[in-house]
Amino acid sequence: MVDEIQKRLLEEVAGLHEMPEGAYNIRANGEMASRNTTANIDIVSKDNGTGIDVRIKSGTKNESVHIPVVLSQSGLKEVVYNDFYIGEDCDVTIVAGCGIDNCGVQDAEHDGLHRFFVGKDSKIRYVEKHYGSGDGKGKRIMNPGTEVHMEEGSSMEMEMVQIKGVDSTVRKTTADLAAGSKLLVRERLMTHGEQSAVSIYEVELNGEGATTDVVSRSVAKDASYQKFDAKIVGNTACNGHAECDAIIMGDAKILAVPQLEANHVDAALIHEAAIGKIAGEQITKLMTLGLTEEEAEEQIINGFLK
Repeated sequence: MVDEIQKRLLEEVAGLHEMPEGAYNIRANGEMASRNTTANIDIVSKDNGTGIDVRIKSGTKNESVHIPVVLSQSGLKEVVYNDFYIGEDCDVTIVAGCGIDNCGVQDAEHDGLHRFFVGKDSKIRYVEKHYGSGDGKGKRIMNPGTEVHMEEGSSMEMEMVQIKGVDSTVRKTTADLAAGSKLLVRERLMTHGEQSAVSIYEVELNGEGATTDVVSRSVAKDASYQKFDAKIVGNTACNGHAECDAIIMGDAKILAVPQLEANHVDAALIHEAAIGKIAGEQITKLMTLGLTEEEAEEQIINGFLK
């Protein structure tokens, strides 16, 4: 069972007000709190207790899997390994995410690796949200890793969100794409105080006609630090695009690192990066409508990160 703090975290990271329909596995303070499987989606704990295997039958359509993690115990540190085996011709949504509430003096940390094996012609939507809360001195640390292996004609849309409360994170995503497959990544990130966030993406386009589009929108406030490191490797006739669009405020620092590697004459690869402050005329315009300067900034940031 989950307590009231954990229920609030589940609502933040997975949009859950109650137990979801379909398959789910909820992990709370290092242990399984609740699980449900369906005829098409099976969830099994790994033998060593370090994570789960999720197996989705070929042809599964319009089903979902929720696998959120919540921590409300100061000083708890865990590493979890989850594997997803997705059959052919599927259309499934997978909702992950981690929420940490730390009211103590010790650091709380969740690290993990998600591996996806996406079958031929399957379509996956993956949502991963990170959230931190609590007024303790202990840090809230999350270091997620994601591996994506895509077979011919498959597609995957990844929504990677971290808006509040995470003190330190290194997020690394690697992917390899077969012919005709498509990977779409949309990252939304905000840091404040002295928080640090590093996002690393490495995508290999190995099959003819493979496509990737990796776009990050971020806001860095106060004395926080962000790094966006995107590498796209084109090994055949393919298309790749990476973009970092960031707002910098206060004494924050942002580093955008573009890497493009073309190993084929028909590999078309593009990288774009833009970092800047909020334009003064935008704030002035909103202030003429009755908003304070702080309210105007908040409105602009909220619109930017949608």
